[in-house]
Amino acid sequence: MRRVCIVQARTTSTRLPGKVLMDVAGRPMLTQQLKRLKQCRAIDDITVATTLNDADDPIVALARGEDVRWFRGSEYDVLSRYVGAARESSADIAVRITSDCPLIDPEETDRVVLELESHTDKCDYAANTVERTFPRGLDVEAFFRDTLERIGRVARSSPAREHVTFFLLQERPDLFLVRSVKDVQDNSDLRWTVDTPEDLVLIRQVYEDLDLGLRFMSYRTILAYVRQHPTLMAINAAVKQKQV
Repeated sequence: MRRVCIVQARTTSTRLPGKVLMDVAGRPMLTQQLKRLKQCRAIDDITVATTLNDADDPIVALARGEDVRWFRGSEYDVLSRYVGAARESSADIAVRITSDCPLIDPEETDRVVLELESHTDKCDYAANTVERTFPRGLDVEAFFRDTLERIGRVARSSPAREHVTFFLLQERPDLFLVRSVKDVQDNSDLRWTVDTPEDLVLIRQVYEDLDLGLRFMSYRTILAYVRQHPTLMAINAAVKQKQV
């Protein structure tokens, strides 16, 4: 099976516009994230799925510079963008990751993909977000291409078109077989995604402290460091997650 990681990215995010291109350890945040994803062993290819807006031309240029595929589609019908990216890349398994996760972990990403792939007869979708135990920002969702195509055909509401798995998880979960991937302990209190200036301050500090711009560290190593430094956790502790 051909496993393609599809990273959705745009510059017009509402709370922190242009965040994917902002500097983290001397390189755009999206570049740092792609660098980590390239270490996945259960991913055959990476596609950056961005919009048709002129403002997102730099994202296409970045993808080219990082030698990864890119696909352009609707800004707000993100579901159709994912379907198009999966088709264009000939994906049998689509792995959904958003572009605001610069601490995404290759091993945990692989774990979700392999959970899906090893249960082909019992599973349509696997994710580590069904029951949150990982820090927000390590989010990985994987589905078979057929599952994605089915959602694309039947999902109609605005939330379902904008949020790729909303139909599967919220509107008609009865139609799908779901597997939940959980951490060995609950670390869901940690926020490692970037959606606000405070989030970006935290990520930049972690990258600086651990020299992540020049060397790779796993989720477990980063987790241990953050737990040992409560002042880091306090930087964005008051940020509220934007609701669908």
